[in-house]
Amino acid sequence: MADSSFDIVSKIDRQEVDNALGQAAREIATRFDFKGTGAKIEWQGEHAIEITASADDRANAVLDVFKDKLIKRQQSLKILDASEPRQSGRESKIGIALKEGISSENAKKITKLIRDEGPKGVKAQIQGDELRVSSKKRDDLQAVQALVKAQDYDFAVQFTNYR
Repeated sequence: MADSSFDIVSKIDRQEVDNALGQAAREIATRFDFKGTGAKIEWQGEHAIEITASADDRANAVLDVFKDKLIKRQQSLKILDASEPRQSGRESKIGIALKEGISSENAKKITKLIRDEGPKGVKAQIQGDELRVSSKKRDDLQAVQALVKAQDYDFAVQFTNYR
């Protein structure tokens, strides 16, 4: 019997993030506490978002609204890398980078965890920015998924290609 396998990845569902950004922008445009603050949230290239407001606390409030919208769309907040509010003229800005992919050091951490604490006979190999986990038994793969989910990594983890 051939090995069963799955991939551990850290991907951004850009459509869901875009929808959350649109919802946050609509809410900011209509909410009373944002009237006259010049608060706005918009894409800054492919993998970055910028929040602009008249004060630091208003910029942070916009960030909270955006986080709420992401949570409602089942997106992990670990994909966000938000900077501290910075002054730009009379405005306060927050830059948010979107993190995607598993770095080689994080992949090594997961591989070591699977090797040390996972069931015997499970192999994990690093393939670019994802991890392929394979085993003869599907039950072992499900145990590995539970083990990886239980860890609190600083990046979002999804499981794909389960076969």
